[in-house]
Amino acid sequence: MAVHYLQAVDPQRWLQPRPQETRLGQAVATLSAEALRDGESYADALQAAYQAGQRVALIGIPESIGVKGNLGRPGAELAWSALLPALLNLQATPHIGANELLLVGSVDCDDLQQQADSLDVKQAHQLQRVRELCEMLDQRVTQIVTPLFAAGFDVIAVGGGHNNALPLLRSLAQASASPCGAVNLDPHADFRPREGRHSGNGFSYAYVEGALQQYHVMGLHEGKNSALSLKQLADAQMRYHSIHRLYDMTFTEALTDVAAKAESWQLPLAIEVDVDAIQHAPASAINHVGVTVAQAYRYVSQLAELSHSRYLHLAEAAPGLHPAGLAEGQRAVGQLLSELIIAYLRGRNRRA
Repeated sequence: MAVHYLQAVDPQRWLQPRPQETRLGQAVATLSAEALRDGESYADALQAAYQAGQRVALIGIPESIGVKGNLGRPGAELAWSALLPALLNLQATPHIGANELLLVGSVDCDDLQQQADSLDVKQAHQLQRVRELCEMLDQRVTQIVTPLFAAGFDVIAVGGGHNNALPLLRSLAQASASPCGAVNLDPHADFRPREGRHSGNGFSYAYVEGALQQYHVMGLHEGKNSALSLKQLADAQMRYHSIHRLYDMTFTEALTDVAAKAESWQLPLAIEVDVDAIQHAPASAINHVGVTVAQAYRYVSQLAELSHSRYLHLAEAAPGLHPAGLAEGQRAVGQLLSELIIAYLRGRNRRA
């Protein structure tokens, strides 16, 4: 069966080489375009990469369909292209921890994104169509990501909106034959009603479908979540550390508690990050009262050490929403996402 909707990445397009230096993009393993066109060779290529020592698959999901379906501001479709020049031009030294990295490619969202761009969400029937497009995107992400988990890879997914938590959790649950646990650094629980797919209800859908069994949110802002969303979260017996509780305790203490809880679940673990949890980061819902970059780095690296961790999802970064404009936003997003990817790789390398 052929695999569709996966685009290869040529690192050479993004490189700025220098003599006597090796950039990450010159050293990173990639999948060939031929492997992406054929389902059987896609699976074979993943197995070959795993046998060659790659263990972490990097994939982009460049879209803002789910954000628009949640009545948010688009822009997350540009995070993947902002990441690539920043990440691939890092020095390929052992300290980065990228020797196990496989650059898979990106989900082809262009046709769905173009349709969503043409729709007016103020019109109820057009809003519903955007949410239908998000559901179609779910299917594409699931088709591409499930073989990665099945082959044994950890996955780093760069969005895109937080809607992609649902297909990631579905894929991990399917490949693991087990429901998942998730920890989410996010001002929002994304546990909104199941009113059609969008970026605000990925976890509520995953819970009802049985893909998500345990869930904890760090940095949740109780004034930025509806009473209904918080009630649904409580009814599902899911917990959170509010941002105001984090102000009253050390972040390290809170993270140690959450990591111990996540380890006790003994479930395949998802590490979720909504970039708008980080102070001043260019994001779909920019936040001036969130956590610091250093705290976000620690959050990713410490959870990545856990033996059951299987993926890192970086959602909602939106370069064009930087106050200084797109060019500065691309630089900021590229550097931020690169650091969080390094956090995962370094944390993973410390697993017992």
